[in-house]
Amino acid sequence: MTTDTRETLIVERDEGIVTVTMNRPHRKNAANSIMWGELLDVFREVGDSTSDRVMVLTGAGGDFCSGADVGGMDESARSAGGEAEAAPPKHQLASMRDITDICLTLNRLPQPTIAKVSGIAVGAGMNMALSCDLLVADETARFSEIFARRGLSVDFGGSFLLPRRVGLHKAKELALLADIIDAKEAEAIGLVNRVVPSGDLDASVAEWATRLASGPPIALAMTKRLLNNSMNVTLEEALDDEGLSQTVNFSTRDTAEAMRAFVEKRPPEFTGR
Repeated sequence: MTTDTRETLIVERDEGIVTVTMNRPHRKNAANSIMWGELLDVFREVGDSTSDRVMVLTGAGGDFCSGADVGGMDESARSAGGEAEAAPPKHQLASMRDITDICLTLNRLPQPTIAKVSGIAVGAGMNMALSCDLLVADETARFSEIFARRGLSVDFGGSFLLPRRVGLHKAKELALLADIIDAKEAEAIGLVNRVVPSGDLDASVAEWATRLASGPPIALAMTKRLLNNSMNVTLEEALDDEGLSQTVNFSTRDTAEAMRAFVEKRPPEFTGR
């Protein structure tokens, strides 16, 4: 295992599984400008990697992420000797385009992604979890599209992701009322894939991550893309896309390996080629 500790993130890699831990527990892992930048860098690194086969996104200290850090002074404005000179304010639309880049990069990762959620996942933190392909929570998890309580509208893809998870009318209820829901309700409405006891969260996510890391990278990436595009295409377009994807798959060594392994009655060993 290798560990890369950054200012706001811990990035661990172990046998194809990269675990990205948001590490600002004193702020319930609220994302400041430093964390946003580091998340974008890491997501880009993972997307470019052939050795990272699955990514797990989680938070330190018993919480996932409490959204953007809108309170207190941003650590980027501090220096070793005290208060740094304030940087010129950035246009709000430009700042939101930075968030757009992070959200798109996460959603476009070719590798399968798993959100491992305990404690608070609210605002952009909730939508970051929804941006992952699978979402596993423990019994302490709490979710909220909390934006309306702050005089804000939803962001980090919430207007797109939430209706696709829970349906339009339930999405409106969650976004307009900004209620906090517990793990049991989140599971009942289809917001999460699975809720497990707190002591089982690590093992449950590790089991899924290990299975995904041992899968065929090209085929999984194509399946992920097909499913992500499914609500934006016609049946005919979906079938055409499936045909193109299968044509690519049949030209890979991994598909040939899967066929051999089936005949030889052994687990396949996929290489992503």
